Amino acid sequence: MPSFDVSRVRQQFPALGRTVSGEPAVYFDGPAGSQVPQGVIDAIYRYFTECNANHGGVFATSRQSDGILDEAHRAVADLVGTKDADLVAFGANMTTLTLALSRALSKTWQPADEVIVSRLDHDANVTPWVLAARDAGATVHHIAVRESDCTLDLEDFKAKLSSKTKLVAVGCASNAVGTVNPVAEITKLAHAVGAQVFLDAVHYAPHAAIDVTAWDCDYLACSAYKFFGPHVGVLYCKRQWMESLPVYKLRPATDELPGRWETGTQNHEGIAGVLAAVEYLAALGREVSPAPIGPPMARRPALLAAYAVIAEYERKLVTQLLDGLAKLKSVRVWGITDRAKFDQRLPTVSITHAKLAPQKLAEHLADEGVFVWSGNYYALPLTQALGREPEGMVRIGFLHYNTEEEVDRLLSLLEDLE
Repeated sequence: MPSFDVSRVRQQFPALGRTVSGEPAVYFDGPAGSQVPQGVIDAIYRYFTECNANHGGVFATSRQSDGILDEAHRAVADLVGTKDADLVAFGANMTTLTLALSRALSKTWQPADEVIVSRLDHDANVTPWVLAARDAGATVHHIAVRESDCTLDLEDFKAKLSSKTKLVAVGCASNAVGTVNPVAEITKLAHAVGAQVFLDAVHYAPHAAIDVTAWDCDYLACSAYKFFGPHVGVLYCKRQWMESLPVYKLRPATDELPGRWETGTQNHEGIAGVLAAVEYLAALGREVSPAPIGPPMARRPALLAAYAVIAEYERKLVTQLLDGLAKLKSVRVWGITDRAKFDQRLPTVSITHAKLAPQKLAEHLADEGVFVWSGNYYALPLTQALGREPEGMVRIGFLHYNTEEEVDRLLSLLEDLE
């Protein structure tokens, strides 16, 4: 595996220069939103200063703007693993796009139909489907979670799957405890009974390569502000569904793809930033796996190279953290702690403390310049299933710009509370 230079990575993220009481700030809040590299900031600035215009004009700035938007669609297609850029639609965020899709799908459901969601998911991949099922008179089933390691109970899923199932909605990974779900297996099981599959890749996207083609999912959504870009949502749909579903749109709007799903004027400057975020990841891949001769590595292979080195580096960080937490009597880790199963988790760890409530612990760490989240992080189905409402847990989330020294600093602060 090529070497990974975290110091070089950090130099590209201006926000990492922030200090708290004279000490460098530690950004362990990545699951709620990543910091962005300078290239993304520059791309948004250039859009406003060089080609800020609406879509479809015959003049120079509009044509330049449309060229950037077209390239952004191609870039995100590479990111999610499809060769068809028309299957990528942008929107305000994952939640808004999912709600729009759920309204369209509900028009195709009948009262006898069933929908399956999971208790491991962010509520954005639960409530939209519950509301859509309610509107159609359909029934909703929830996949249970094993409390011991916060993994999905696949036997429970299989028991609830039937010929009545129209949609299965699960996350690629838990935004609360980092569990990676076997989405290819889930999709195969769902398709075997004629059900469609929606995947929430919001938390997965900054850590591992998405592959909608290999997974064979029908729909997938993610958010660029989790993978080093601006606040823009992304939706992928298989062509037959993207063309045939009864989408809510205005009469003058195009019926061509992907425009029929991109309602209203899009966040053009944000989409320019999304393109830059994907290019940042691709550049990282080319840097760690340079081509010996010839043209630069194509974008999709470069992204795969980047994610490979990111995964290896982040696994070192989460192993360091979990090894340290195991020595603390006051801390409980929720989720996978077995080293043999670390390939089934991301570097996102939720804990509770015997002496301090989650918010108090987060406040204490914040005072020391370590940024973590407390509460349920919108993973309400999980915190309810674990009996952690209303206080929730404390979430520690790493991204590839975090360091071993930062992990040691957090562990030292927690050791002081023993």
